[in-house]
Amino acid sequence: MKTLRFAWLVLLVAPCLAQQNVPQIPFDSVPDFLKLPPGMNFGEVPGVAVDSKGHIFVFTRSNSANGPAYGAAAAQLLEFGPKGEFLREIGKGLYAWSEAHSVRIDKDDNIWAIDKGSDMIIKFNPAGRVVWTFGRRKEAADEGAKAWEHVNPPLPPIDGLFRQPTDVTWDSEGNIYITDGYVNSRVAKYDKNGDWVKSWGEPGTGPGQFHLPHAIVADRNNTLFVGDRTNRRIQVFDTEGKFLRMFTIDVPPDPKTRAVNGPTPTGERLAAVIGQPNSICITPGPNQVLFVGESTFPGRIFKVSLDGRVLGVIGRSGRSLGQFSGAHALACPSENEVYAAETSNWRLQKLILHPQTQTSSAAR
Repeated sequence: MKTLRFAWLVLLVAPCLAQQNVPQIPFDSVPDFLKLPPGMNFGEVPGVAVDSKGHIFVFTRSNSANGPAYGAAAAQLLEFGPKGEFLREIGKGLYAWSEAHSVRIDKDDNIWAIDKGSDMIIKFNPAGRVVWTFGRRKEAADEGAKAWEHVNPPLPPIDGLFRQPTDVTWDSEGNIYITDGYVNSRVAKYDKNGDWVKSWGEPGTGPGQFHLPHAIVADRNNTLFVGDRTNRRIQVFDTEGKFLRMFTIDVPPDPKTRAVNGPTPTGERLAAVIGQPNSICITPGPNQVLFVGESTFPGRIFKVSLDGRVLGVIGRSGRSLGQFSGAHALACPSENEVYAAETSNWRLQKLILHPQTQTSSAAR
């Protein structure tokens, strides 16, 4: 089955790779933008969000120095001011903290943290107080408490509970959508009061099925865009879970690009990772666009129209400033300002785009 799936991916991707001619978007990465307290460092940075005041929220896999090598709690939620100045830590020592995954800000500046390790989604008010919790972590006293196993066929999902959730978004009515992610392969919907409504999706490769729904955003028209990462596509739904369409990002990497960690993929492995939607953000305003972060390799960020056209490419895999590895989350408060949270490079970059001077980059 795995061989057949890779073959399908190669057949799907190969014709597109020969046709793509996507412009490079020039940009600057602001050096030393965030000012951490003396002696403090980020761990992996899987989450970033920006509120209406321009404050930046960073969810990092830090604070694990005293835990065991396997299973240590690794989550801190930090807030910075518009100029990168450190303001506070939110939820210090919170019971839900296990493994940071993503953070989002809703229209009322409430802060939502998604913790993959505890299977929980936490809503904080702007003051940093817990308002709502979704899901429930396993108790340390439970007999045989351990990480979820990825069995096949998977265990059936349970309404109101999660197995390694990944992201959250909202529609204009305040309904809540959670991607429930690494194990359950579905989207869960709650109403604005926090009451369970429904879920849709199951493991698979067909329309409306998922193989790791990793990111979700909603546009002004309440259309939902779900980054179906391992299936290497973005699926589009209405608020009831009706499948509308899907699209892929099929831009070949510069052949000189090398992976930051592990061997550089080639052949079928390369075809399987090109354009994998690791992260998605959507700009505000009447003319919205998506920014999509690719998985660790080839490691680029794409500017994409809502109908799936790739408008430009930003950066490539690497360790240097202006390069990326594991752009796990993106925040885009405007079309020319993007924040990229990186897991492999343990950092957050503030990017200032200069699209008026973008140059053409032919497929090679």
